[in-house]
Amino acid sequence: MYKGEDEVLRIIAQKKELDFDGLVKASGLNPDSVRRIVESLKGEGFAEVTVSEKASLLPCDEFASIARIGAPEFMVFKKAAEGKTVADLTAEEKSIGLSWARKKGLVSIENGVLKPAKSMQEAESENRKIAGAFESLLKKGMIDDAVLLDELFSRKLVKKETRRGMLIRYSGKPLPESHAAFDISAPCADAPVGQAHVVSIFVDRVRQIMAELGFEEMDGPLIESTFWNFDALFQPQDHPARDLADTFYLEGASPLPGDKALVSRIKAAHENGWKYAWKESEASRIVLRTHTTALSARCLAAQKDKKPRKFFAVGKVFRNEATDFKHLAEFHQVEGIISWEGATFRDLLGVIREFYGKLGFKKIRFRPSFFPYTEPSLEIEVFFERRAQWLELGGAGIFRPEVSIPLAGVYPVLAWGLSLERPLMLLLGLEDIRAFYRNDIDFLKDTRLKI
Repeated sequence: MYKGEDEVLRIIAQKKELDFDGLVKASGLNPDSVRRIVESLKGEGFAEVTVSEKASLLPCDEFASIARIGAPEFMVFKKAAEGKTVADLTAEEKSIGLSWARKKGLVSIENGVLKPAKSMQEAESENRKIAGAFESLLKKGMIDDAVLLDELFSRKLVKKETRRGMLIRYSGKPLPESHAAFDISAPCADAPVGQAHVVSIFVDRVRQIMAELGFEEMDGPLIESTFWNFDALFQPQDHPARDLADTFYLEGASPLPGDKALVSRIKAAHENGWKYAWKESEASRIVLRTHTTALSARCLAAQKDKKPRKFFAVGKVFRNEATDFKHLAEFHQVEGIISWEGATFRDLLGVIREFYGKLGFKKIRFRPSFFPYTEPSLEIEVFFERRAQWLELGGAGIFRPEVSIPLAGVYPVLAWGLSLERPLMLLLGLEDIRAFYRNDIDFLKDTRLKI
């Protein structure tokens, strides 16, 4: 039982139904404590929890400026109406305004001279659409014009934010009897001797296996910049994985690496490969790392030569998703890379078979898949005898050249990211991944791992 659980249960039983913020306020506990208590009460059958998501549109900082002074393409049109040339445009008008002015049919160019292609009235109407969309977003939180909304998304002028809510209801299960007095002289059992958590034991076993296979261990921060977490892995800056619905963002910014040549190579890879203007500001955002592959990126960038090397890591990662019997917002990942220009896809399959074989999984198969930073890519499945079924446990592949060459000048680099808790669930016969982190004394005391 968690500290404060009795009080939270009393509040839920009295109120019958309240949202998470209301429960935090009523209990006086911090949100993390309340969240753990609610999960515990749900597991004990005292509470029913409904999680909801609400998406909203928000204007980006640049949108307010454009709505106030006018869109860059309108500025370009006005200069065209004055007979100006392309050379008279500002840097922003050249990089953004000119392309949108031509796309909207506002201007044409003849021998470097800007020519208006529509009337001033038509151009002002286009400009008012942008300003009107901004006002609509502030007042109603929405933009009715779907075509215009798509344009604003593509221009990074609006963003979507998803907020999760939690409603807690009392299930009606009778409350446990409270005890007014305790007999402190009553005999009791001796306190049990402490022991390592089963997850820690499994982590140590994984480390031992990787060391036996000749791998060096990587380590790095849990709080990571988007440069290492996404950009260095060739994930475009508008990729869905960067959305607030999937990633925990933190306030502030992280400086880009001091190696300017590295940053330039990453920027060039994005702009040449994805055909968009890469932004340092987006690469400087801070996240709780979503995968240990960020460690692989850092490790490859730190290599000073092209000698064959093998690295692994076992670390926590964080995903902004609701927890259930098979998903956690915080879990472990087993990462591995082999940086060797003589490596082959068969080497990758062989290492993964050997790894899972040492954990006791003898039947392993691979299915073609897709991951943003590997090609070819595959998913790994093992046959679990107790259930007589194939279960997915991880993904692997060869880093795309756009990943490994800017980082280390090496290709190919074999890579994989494997689940830690899922195979452990199979080995222990568990059905709910949350069992590892509920602080159930009987579970912690009685669970034994044999591998």
